[in-house]
Amino acid sequence: MLQVMVSGALCSALPSIAFAQTQKLAPEYDVIVIGSGFAGLAAAISAAENGAKVAVLEKMQVAGGNSSRSGGMMAIPGSSVQKEQGIEDSPAKLAADMKRIGLGLGDPEHIKVVTEHAAPTFEWTKKQGVVWRTDLTGKGGHSARRCLITEEGTGQGILIPFMKKLKELGVPVLTGMKVIRLDKNKDGRVIGVTALEDYKFGKEDSGKPVEIKAKDGVILAFGGFSADVGYRTRLDPKLTGNLKTTNQPGATAELMREASRIGANIIQADWIQFLPNTSPDEEGMGMGSHFASVGGSLYGLWINTKTGKRFTDEFGDRKTTTDAIFKVLDAGGKTISVTDSVGVASFNKVRPGAMDILRKNGAVKEYATLDDLAKAYGISPDALKQTFAEFNKAIESGKDTEFGRKLDKDIKPLTHAPYYVSEMSPKIHHTMGGIATDTSTRVLSVVDDKPIPGLYAAGECTGGIHGAVRIGANAVMDCLVNGKLAGETVMKDAKK
Repeated sequence: MLQVMVSGALCSALPSIAFAQTQKLAPEYDVIVIGSGFAGLAAAISAAENGAKVAVLEKMQVAGGNSSRSGGMMAIPGSSVQKEQGIEDSPAKLAADMKRIGLGLGDPEHIKVVTEHAAPTFEWTKKQGVVWRTDLTGKGGHSARRCLITEEGTGQGILIPFMKKLKELGVPVLTGMKVIRLDKNKDGRVIGVTALEDYKFGKEDSGKPVEIKAKDGVILAFGGFSADVGYRTRLDPKLTGNLKTTNQPGATAELMREASRIGANIIQADWIQFLPNTSPDEEGMGMGSHFASVGGSLYGLWINTKTGKRFTDEFGDRKTTTDAIFKVLDAGGKTISVTDSVGVASFNKVRPGAMDILRKNGAVKEYATLDDLAKAYGISPDALKQTFAEFNKAIESGKDTEFGRKLDKDIKPLTHAPYYVSEMSPKIHHTMGGIATDTSTRVLSVVDDKPIPGLYAAGECTGGIHGAVRIGANAVMDCLVNGKLAGETVMKDAKK
């Protein structure tokens, strides 16, 4: 008996859910999905809803992949929630943001698909049991408040109902199942996989080889490769093992290599993103980045401890802010995100319970006065107070003349002690490049740019959507939209 579990990998205080059921591997399915994150589970549900016999294969001992570390925030332009709250937005506006922030490297047609399908897919997730809060929030790079967070405030708010839905549909999620080969017939069609059953991650001699047929298709949804030091340094020698990652250990590139071996085109793979505002006091993703994003980027400010001054637009895109933070760190300084009690109250609305975790693990510290804060970080008290005074004037005027930050409409002058601080140090977070697909998720051949029959891909393992920089909350959108679309496409093709 295999146990399928969605684990609260984001932090130990989060709940987990397990489904113990008989998981007998069949020799053949209509559709095989590789990967059990948002994209993989969405693809499996979608294919099953369209009549397929489906199996999900996951190499790790628990399901969820990097999605188990997600903050559960999705960008949804033109959503029903925005309309109810009188916020004007559209898929075209998000598409413009993606093209601008992605430096024009994202394919316009792929961008059109994810932005136009975001709102319908959001409604589809609700039918699968996902509960979303109605507090719209912003994120660096977005030109409108279009992001919603799950009721749980984490990716578990998507994973748990999706796993329940798959159980209802009779779809097995088989863990400890490492795919080592994509199998093709003499005509070049992908007809199944070879996997190691009972594989234990990190023990490469574990597992028994089994062949599993896929009558209609294989969907690749294995995620990115931020934890694969060898592969990422091949693409960018600077991304050595000394750099930490937000990703779970299984975020590796063996299936990227395998897809390449059978002829898939791999594009823009050297565009690898840091999450700029993660906490060095936490391992992996942690919760510190959420504090810095809301407490600092929306309702606070970021400080260079060497100067006591701001050093960037806190609401800038991830590449801009990462570069700015590394510049400070390289000069021997530290970067901190600061807000006051009013900012923390706003953060608590977005991420209930997070402050308790952050206080307990030491990632957020509290100071009664700015003098106390300055002393703790070796900052000139006068310089820090001057920075706060200037920023508070900017808040009152509604215009940041120093860095051009778009000030949130709800931000108040930072005068309500105590003050709360998190240190920031970037970690490798997301791989924008990957497998080339058409706009219906069919994998494209490196030889002729035509679809490889029987092979589909969705989520972070694909490339060409986000370009040079992915905007926050767009990964959940991408995974859910294209995961659902992959399940529909494979069954549509099966009926031809």
